[in-house]
Amino acid sequence: MEGPICYIVGAGTFYEEGFAPERGDFVIAADGGYQILLERGVTMDLVVGDFDSIGFRPDHPNVVDLPVEKDDTDMMVAIRLGREQGFRSFCLYGGTGGRVDHTLANLQSLVWLSRRGCQGALIGDGWTARAVTNGMWSFGPEHRGLLSVFCMGDRAEGVWLRGLKYPLEGAALTCDFPLGVSNEFMGAAGSVSVERGTLLVVYYWK
Repeated sequence: MEGPICYIVGAGTFYEEGFAPERGDFVIAADGGYQILLERGVTMDLVVGDFDSIGFRPDHPNVVDLPVEKDDTDMMVAIRLGREQGFRSFCLYGGTGGRVDHTLANLQSLVWLSRRGCQGALIGDGWTARAVTNGMWSFGPEHRGLLSVFCMGDRAEGVWLRGLKYPLEGAALTCDFPLGVSNEFMGAAGSVSVERGTLLVVYYWK
C-alpha cells in the first residue's frame, strides 16, 4: 500500500493479518466492527452504520448514523467517507466469513475503488483480494501458495502474469470462463497487469 491507509472494520469475521494502524492512518468501524475494535482497545477515528448488527448506538464522539434501508452497505459508506478524507489506500477487515452476499459486495467494493484510482485489499481467512484496473499489482519473492485472477467485467485485455507457474502474455480474460484460477507463486518477484479492464486478484498467504 502507498501512503497513509484507511482501515475499515466491518461486522464479519476479523482476521488480524496486517492490521497495524500507524500515525497518519485512519480507522473506521462499520457497524459491528465497532464492537470488534472496542474489545481490542483500538482507537477509532470514525464509526459508521445503522447498527443493526450490534443493536445500540456506539458511545463515540464521531458517529455517522445511517438508515437501515439504503442503497450502500455500511462498508461502502465507510469507503466513501474514507475517500472524502483524502485516503487512496484501503484495508478492509471484517468483510468476510459471514453472509456470502456481503462478501461479494465487499469484493465489488474493491472494484469500485480500483476504477477510481485507489488501492484496496480485503482480508479473509488466510487470503487477500485486490482489484487492478488498467494497471499492475507487483509482488515480491516472499509470496508463497496459490493465486487466482478473475475478470471483473465482460472482458479484460492485455493480461500479463509474470513470476508465476503459469504465465500469460497479453491474454484476454472474460467473465464467463475461469482461466486464471489456481496459479502458483514461484518464490520470485512478479506482477499481474491488465491493459484494458479490471481484474480481481485473490492470493493465499497461509
